[in-house]
Amino acid sequence: MSGMFSTLAIPASAGIGLRSPHIAEMLTRRPSAGWLEVHAENYMGDGAGVEALERLRQTYPLSVHGVGLSLGSARGLNRDHLERLRKVCERFEPDLVSEHLAWSIADGAYLNDLLPLRYDEEALAIVARNVETLQDTLKRRVLIENLSAYLAFADSSMNEAEFLAALVARTGCGLLLDVNNVHVSAHNLQYDAKAFIDALPAEAIGEVHLAGHATNQVGTDTVLIDDHGSRVPPVVWALYQHAIDRLGPRPTLIEWDTDVPVLDVLLGEAMWADMLTASIMFNRRQAARREQTTKARAKPICLPVEYETKTSMPVLAAFAAARSERPSVSSQAPSLEEIYHAAA
Repeated sequence: MSGMFSTLAIPASAGIGLRSPHIAEMLTRRPSAGWLEVHAENYMGDGAGVEALERLRQTYPLSVHGVGLSLGSARGLNRDHLERLRKVCERFEPDLVSEHLAWSIADGAYLNDLLPLRYDEEALAIVARNVETLQDTLKRRVLIENLSAYLAFADSSMNEAEFLAALVARTGCGLLLDVNNVHVSAHNLQYDAKAFIDALPAEAIGEVHLAGHATNQVGTDTVLIDDHGSRVPPVVWALYQHAIDRLGPRPTLIEWDTDVPVLDVLLGEAMWADMLTASIMFNRRQAARREQTTKARAKPICLPVEYETKTSMPVLAAFAAARSERPSVSSQAPSLEEIYHAAA
């Protein structure tokens, strides 16, 4: 039955995660933002925050992101938690609902983390059963997010991308592509991040997440930690460029959960995501026009490694590659770096 549900529409633009320090300012300013996303578990009761979200929902499209269902639990979903999630969705009528490909419950105890699964047929059957229960309860398609990983099970019979593709085929669920998670996991587990994205079923990807990460030194090894505590770094912007070049525009969220900055920083990051997507699509249209007139394949925009090292401004790395394909502009025009500093 799950495969019969469809995802509701949300703008293919950039939104921000709504965090408590910004709620009052969002209510008074009502700034331009494509959409908002909230953690479901923060709105399962009553209070000022819930009332504020009801008001903001009248202005902004909404996505509800779950973190506590533990889709990988062999004992099935916690029915009380699932009912609370159902009521959140009934109350706020979000355009998107998502959860993580992870487990976080053991013997009735909730663990304060999203833990990885073994990727094999047995785990696939468990997760598929839980996803079907979730979608049947909510009566909607749910997006499943790839995890940031720091270890892998040696006896997995498939990789995470293959597991997610099989889950989509079996349940009709959608996917939430967390680009930062892809980079973090690819670095920590030593695999090709772009190949991971290319292996996912493009038509299933209904949302994209962008965030920053921390770098930790463990002996001679560098470990990346998905902490959502900084601007989107150059390498993640570059990977996002690859994703959008393949997928086309998708609803894109700026996540920031630790060391939360002022609201305008999040809005600025969302602006850069929108501008980068627009730049990619503009160049795609231009390439199509050139191909129609010359019958020659247009040169794709790519991000050479040197762009990642020559600028400290995160999103400018991707823009530098895009700009190199365009005619030069007047020297009187402000540089992208000046614009970026002004926005920040």
